[in-house]
Amino acid sequence: MSQMRLNPLNGRWVTIVPNRAERPSDFAPRRQNEDLGRPCPFCPGNEEETAPAVESTEADGRWSMKVVPNLYPAFDGDDPFSVHHLGPVHVQAEASGIHEVFVYTPEHEGGLHLLDDDHAAEAMFILQRRLREHASHPFVRYTQIIVNHGREAGASIAHPHGQLLGLPFVPGEILEEERAFARFAGGHLLTTTVEAELAVGERVVMVDDDVMVLCPFWSGVPYEMLVIPRQQEPHLQDASDQSLAAVGRAIRDAVGRLNATLGDVAFNLGFHSAPHQHGGEYHWHAHLWPQITTQAGFERGTGVMINVIAPEVAAASMRGVTASI
Repeated sequence: MSQMRLNPLNGRWVTIVPNRAERPSDFAPRRQNEDLGRPCPFCPGNEEETAPAVESTEADGRWSMKVVPNLYPAFDGDDPFSVHHLGPVHVQAEASGIHEVFVYTPEHEGGLHLLDDDHAAEAMFILQRRLREHASHPFVRYTQIIVNHGREAGASIAHPHGQLLGLPFVPGEILEEERAFARFAGGHLLTTTVEAELAVGERVVMVDDDVMVLCPFWSGVPYEMLVIPRQQEPHLQDASDQSLAAVGRAIRDAVGRLNATLGDVAFNLGFHSAPHQHGGEYHWHAHLWPQITTQAGFERGTGVMINVIAPEVAAASMRGVTASI
């Protein structure tokens, strides 16, 4: 059973998941990797390697995308959130929740940058439906959607996939963002950011009537990107089909431009949406963090990032390339 333990120095939860150390990895060192001799669990024909899909779509007589329960869940069970004090300092809670894997392409050598327009849109529609399902469970307070691409970004299986983690608590990062929206006049923090960046233009990677992709002024890592739907909704699950489809295409093109500029680099993609039962000011969005530098002692010790590429330079280089599929 997974556990959550509270860090009393910063008030944030840490999750202890011993069984995830048992996961097989096809990102093992090459000499080990060649001897694994096991099928990719996410490739067509190997469906017995995963739990039955909770949702799937089909194209040309086979599945094109599917969501399956994670066999090694970090969060599992429907116990209500309950904090246990084990002494004057140690605080623990059960890591109940939902942990799912989103296999968004049947192609082992595929990727976000290779999705066509319809596939990119449908991927966002699936995420919307899963978020609505997660929100219907009273023990899930927040759902984090992530895509880890590459070993350096934390991926344990090479086949392109994402994860949905329904959590029994709201992460500190999201609480801090909620406070930022509440402090900003009218709560329109990202809408105002879009307007300000349109006026300047130098950090915009691409923009249309529905979505903007920019290298944020406060970028903490080289080539970091922020994907902002121009229709402000607190929750991704409340976004319109048009907005969702535009964000799907924008993420596809953002990864394509990153690849065209730097090659196939590792990255983390994370969606931020308002907590399921929260109704305050917020504006859902997505972060794209390339993993091309390493956090060292200063960054870990202070929480202050050192970025060696100005976002203006990063944005200009990605504007100058074509994201092809």
